[in-house]
Amino acid sequence: MSERFLPTEDPVMEAVLQWTVQRDAQDVRRLLEWLPEARSSRERKALLERVRSLLLELEGAMNRLDELH
Repeated sequence: MSERFLPTEDPVMEAVLQWTVQRDAQDVRRLLEWLPEARSSRERKALLERVRSLLLELEGAMNRLDELH
């Protein structure tokens, strides 16, 4: 990622959003690794629902980061 010449208007929000993107991406990766090992369709559906939820949060955080820049 390239360095910015000027700081954002809200550096704390930017840091929180960057952390959210990183953490959600890690969590999605971990949940998808667990998916093939799920013992039942109920577990698979629960994992997929959590992945969908995290992806929505991830997309929102990335959109907010774009707005800050």
